[in-house]
Amino acid sequence: MVVIGGGAAGLGLAHRLIRTGTASVTVVEPPDGPLRPAERTWCYWDWDDGPGDFDDAVTATWPLLRVHAPDGEALTLDPAPARYRMVRSTAFERLVHARLAEAPGGRLLRATADTVREVPRGAEVRCTDPDGRTLTLRARHVFDSRPLPALPPARTQLLQHFRGWFVRTAADRFETAVADLMDFRVPQPRHGLAFGYVLPLAPDRALVEYTEFSRAPLTTEAYEAALGHYAREVLGLGAFAVETAEQGVIPMTDARFPRRTGRSVFRIGTAGGATRPATGYTFAAAQRHSRAVAAALRDGHRTVPPPHGRRALAMDAVLLRALDTGRVDGPAFFTGLFRRTPTHRLLRFLDGATSLREEWGIGLRTPVGPMLRTAVELPFLPRRTHPAPGTGESPR
Repeated sequence: MVVIGGGAAGLGLAHRLIRTGTASVTVVEPPDGPLRPAERTWCYWDWDDGPGDFDDAVTATWPLLRVHAPDGEALTLDPAPARYRMVRSTAFERLVHARLAEAPGGRLLRATADTVREVPRGAEVRCTDPDGRTLTLRARHVFDSRPLPALPPARTQLLQHFRGWFVRTAADRFETAVADLMDFRVPQPRHGLAFGYVLPLAPDRALVEYTEFSRAPLTTEAYEAALGHYAREVLGLGAFAVETAEQGVIPMTDARFPRRTGRSVFRIGTAGGATRPATGYTFAAAQRHSRAVAAALRDGHRTVPPPHGRRALAMDAVLLRALDTGRVDGPAFFTGLFRRTPTHRLLRFLDGATSLREEWGIGLRTPVGPMLRTAVELPFLPRRTHPAPGTGESPR
């Protein structure tokens, strides 16, 4: 097997393949330089009480969550048995690289993947190494996680775009047991919604982020201004220093992502539709998909399962359209869901793990009229090509 890309999806799949002993695995990662992304932050819900696959890469865990309504009301939520966890990409890469090195069939190749084409009994990947030499890899299956040059046509496309600061405050300002998941005490854009996001790492250290769901990203200067207002005026952090920053753009779209581009070539990660359209969550979905792909290959299947079920994607399409048209008020919608739905059930819903009965109950807690009107019109809307966003990976 060849896996192209060493992000959350590519390394997650490589890890699962070597764990199951399905086949030998070569991961092709870009060498140091402009094609190699900066360090990123990924967060996910961990539902397993026992040891997890990536515990050694976890930076922080929070037992409690909090949502702030636009009027300032704070909802503190206990997600038990789930835990919210942070993984930094450097630690994740180090962990999976070490496991690849220990596995008999594991291999890491630092090179730029140029082309992928079908050949008899598999596929061929042509790469360029850091010295400019051309390398050719052949494999029975190739899994490609590189960003698409353009997104597929969609009825609705929003962007989740964000900038975050890792801050250190002069005094202790953060509750280390509580992650602020959505803080709507920020000015709302004319179209879409905005919220703050705080992940404490110590009483005086945290990731503080400003996020929007809207049609176009902001300039770095606009993000900086929004973050400054949130940190100083809303959170009241006092004196603080920004240690590092990260920024990204994630598509939130009801586009149909092709999972297979040939008999032996598959797309994974965001390029394969792993990003949950209505939330931007990707890391946990990519890991679940990796387990399903490895199991399918182990069992001799010729194709791989989709990362999300049709029902979840249909519900997300309705919500995206309702948000995009302004039929539902984003801050009120999400605050209401957290206020009226048991936390563990809502989080499983966001992860795509609820039953039809549970989803029906959650649906009744949403603005039923606007959502029904949106669901009725969706089948008649054309799918159009939208501009491709810049690349990025969300902390969610």
